[in-house]
Amino acid sequence: MPQIASLECSRCHALVSAETPQTVCPKCAGVLYVRYDLRAIPIDARPEPGGRQDMWRYAAVLPSVEPVTLGEGWTPMLPSRRYENFFLKEEATNPTGTFKARGMSAAVSMARHYGLTKLAAPSAGNAAGALAAYAAAASIEAHIFMPKDVPMANYLEGVAYGAHVTLVDGLISDCAKIVAERKDAEGWFDISTLKEPFRVEGKKTMGYELVEQLGWEYPDAVFYPTGGGVGLIGMWKAFEEMEALGWVKPGKRPKMIAVQASGCAPIARAFEAGAEASSFYDNAQTFAAGLRVPKPYGDSIILDIVRRSDGTVVEVDDGQILDSIKDWAQHEGHLLSPEGAAATAAYDVLITSGFLDTSDRVVVFNTGAGLKYVDTLAEAMGLRRTGVKKYPERSAVGGIITPV
Repeated sequence: MPQIASLECSRCHALVSAETPQTVCPKCAGVLYVRYDLRAIPIDARPEPGGRQDMWRYAAVLPSVEPVTLGEGWTPMLPSRRYENFFLKEEATNPTGTFKARGMSAAVSMARHYGLTKLAAPSAGNAAGALAAYAAAASIEAHIFMPKDVPMANYLEGVAYGAHVTLVDGLISDCAKIVAERKDAEGWFDISTLKEPFRVEGKKTMGYELVEQLGWEYPDAVFYPTGGGVGLIGMWKAFEEMEALGWVKPGKRPKMIAVQASGCAPIARAFEAGAEASSFYDNAQTFAAGLRVPKPYGDSIILDIVRRSDGTVVEVDDGQILDSIKDWAQHEGHLLSPEGAAATAAYDVLITSGFLDTSDRVVVFNTGAGLKYVDTLAEAMGLRRTGVKKYPERSAVGGIITPV
């Protein structure tokens, strides 16, 4: 594993030491990237077939620490049964059922390395569950703040893993304010999206994986559901590193397609307007909870990546998302998360518009398991169960389990 050379601000390019925990750039509050001495990493450090089957197979480009791992990463790349050149990157197989496990594995590993004892984060739901799980594995205290209408699975996860859970009457932005206001007094280290450097390092492994799984070649386009956008940012960083290392076959990087819900589309509106950053999206509403981020901290980075890649930003409404969930469940056997279904719906939009052709090789990310959204999906589909009886509790008698 490499030693970290420094942390570099994505905005002003100031260099910051990684010897102690860092949040954002002390000069301009920009996002900090982890930088390694890539010249010291030999080309034969590129993983060969076999070996570790998790994200730490890319140890050559991850921090040199003992990882806190639950088996995250190396998720399947599944070809569509209907669409040629379409690959679904199935992140539902991660621990806690979403891609968030990658970022939290890296971030919590570094938190333990630094000796941090209390971590806090706002979340639209899935990051909270992942933080709670990895903090439990590392014996670190976790404090998570989520909107009160998150899917029940996210609330259950936090409680079950022993985290301190607060449900907030508001959006993730309101949760973030609470963490910012209380962290110093409470002794919390803020592990929010892009407020520390290492969640990006975990998420970038998605970029390494998709390229390796395609024979160390780039696809033509990558569709990514974009709330906070760390996954998209991380993959772009991975592409830069792979090119510097000589690990990827020469070629144009993929078009990066950021996907948002029309009920919360700050990046889409900024892209359409030609703006360098987004504006706060008022009255954000969508049942794709992970996309309900009214002002991403890394908005300018996301927009820059999309434009540099000749990509685009697509917004789809909740009706299109629900239709795509049903379509992929009934015709492909995948129960997508609402965020993942936003990406599959966006593919249909770009094929219809002519932005992409069916001959283009694309990777579409399903960022989480649809089963984590059972209550949300049931409500969206109008499903109700009537006449359900709760079976009476049975108790042991004399140390022997009572018969059925």
